Amino acid sequence: MSSLNNLTKIGAASKISFPKIGTTFSSIRRYNSTNNENDEKFTHFGYKTVKSNDKEKLVGGVFSSVATSYDLMNDVMSLGVHRLWKQHFISKLDAGKRLHSTEPLHFIDVAGGSGDIAQGLLNHAKEKFNDEVSSVDVVDINADMLNEGVKRFKTLENIKNKEERVRFLVQNGETLEDIETNSKDVYTISFGIRNFTNIQKGLDTAYRVLKPGGIFFCLEFSKVENPIVAMGYQQWSKALPIMGSILANDYDSYEYLVQSIEKFPTQENFQSMIEKAGFKCCGFENLTFGVATIHWGIKV
Repeated sequence: MSSLNNLTKIGAASKISFPKIGTTFSSIRRYNSTNNENDEKFTHFGYKTVKSNDKEKLVGGVFSSVATSYDLMNDVMSLGVHRLWKQHFISKLDAGKRLHSTEPLHFIDVAGGSGDIAQGLLNHAKEKFNDEVSSVDVVDINADMLNEGVKRFKTLENIKNKEERVRFLVQNGETLEDIETNSKDVYTISFGIRNFTNIQKGLDTAYRVLKPGGIFFCLEFSKVENPIVAMGYQQWSKALPIMGSILANDYDSYEYLVQSIEKFPTQENFQSMIEKAGFKCCGFENLTFGVATIHWGIKV
């Protein structure tokens, strides 16, 4: 945990303001990646081929650009349906401290900077299980996105002891270097894993940080199987960058986000990657003809 001096410095560098240092959400740490072994390796950034070491910075630029309009971006890309997908995602997970349990649950929401999934998880735990003690680490590689989450939680009045139960940490989801092994009960990631430079490495890290019996739960844009629906979806996708330009004055970011969906593995291939990481009882559920998919696995 950072000292108060370090916290003040990091908050200023990240453009994140805290109501009172030391009494709000736990420290936000800036992550500086060093991945020299991949200097000469290449990956995709949308349809472009880039050096692996460059993708993190490029993706960071996209999400810094869209941070303040993130909800608008998701509304445009999904015609607002993402809100229903996320509600179903949280309800299907159905996580919360049961009455017979003596220990609270420890969630980690990766690439969750805007804080909407973390808010939904804690609200569901309270409403369904009267759980007001479980905690969540909201981690994101982008400090601007985390700033949106901090602002969201500052306005919430219905989450008890949120200062002690919610942490916002700048972390690379492929390494989660400040998250202990076997320390989390539930790992969630929503519309974020396709932006990883090395998705398999991110899945391996998810397996590492979960306790035995822990659940991996992922919501991601996916592949439409119905050919008629797929044709309409492709036409809509072509229009999204134009919509992004009109509504958010940002053509390039929306163009990348559309292309990143196209480059993401099929449902079956992604499930195989989850299994390769070591997870058991893996499966997936298509939503809206496969426009989005929930994937899961259990660490045994």
